Amino acid sequence: MTQLTDFAPKAAKYGPWAVITGASDGTGAAYCRRLAAAGLNLVMIARRLDPLNALADELRAAHGIETRTASVDLYASDAGDAVLGAAAGLEVGLFVSNAGADTNFSQFLDAPLDAWRNLIRRNVLAVTETVYGFAGPMRDRGRGGIILMSSGTALGGMPGEAVYSGTKAYDLNLGESLWAELKPLGIDVIAGVCPAMDTPSLQAGLAPHGLTIPGLYDPDEVVRTLLGRIDDGPLHIFGFGPDAAQAPEKEAERRNRAIQMIEVIKMFHG
Repeated sequence: MTQLTDFAPKAAKYGPWAVITGASDGTGAAYCRRLAAAGLNLVMIARRLDPLNALADELRAAHGIETRTASVDLYASDAGDAVLGAAAGLEVGLFVSNAGADTNFSQFLDAPLDAWRNLIRRNVLAVTETVYGFAGPMRDRGRGGIILMSSGTALGGMPGEAVYSGTKAYDLNLGESLWAELKPLGIDVIAGVCPAMDTPSLQAGLAPHGLTIPGLYDPDEVVRTLLGRIDDGPLHIFGFGPDAAQAPEKEAERRNRAIQMIEVIKMFHG
């Protein structure tokens, strides 16, 4: 595994604007703070506009950057267009797809079907539409970066997280595939196989059930790691839970497979 490096010295490749979804708190806010400190202007997307605007005010005052904020419901059918529209006219060099956690906390048949439709719309359709929209201009410029926030649940099925696990596996496989396709075009892609983190969203979901999870990661630690490794994709697996000790080995296996698949595809398509 490549040594973790600081993001700031290479930030110019990913500017002048970055777009972050789910930006009002948790990992999204941590991305905003680190990217602002590195001098990038920010398009900040979330459902709740008040905390988003407050964070934007804070970062403009602290770092002298420009910001745009937009209230977008990533569950909505037009979410992809809304995110792209919020960044219209800007040179976006970095897109962080930071779709949130599964707040259903339910077995598959114990939630209404619309709950799962919405989760798929957010974690699959909206991700696909926004990545497609931002990657095209990056290809034309020959530079850029994309970070997809996947989950440890993507590595295998999990009771109580059936649909969430499936959607995050999609995000992981999408990231690995795009890394192989876009890296030769100057676009860096990394999928974060993320652990459970101490975020307001997770705590709000756990509280009604009286649940606690030991060993939660600090969101800023996750963000710092992924920004530091953005040019060393296609993935980073954070060790968490029963598979923690095997995380480096699993990451190496998936990376090697992605490299091998490049050669396989060359055999079929040249």
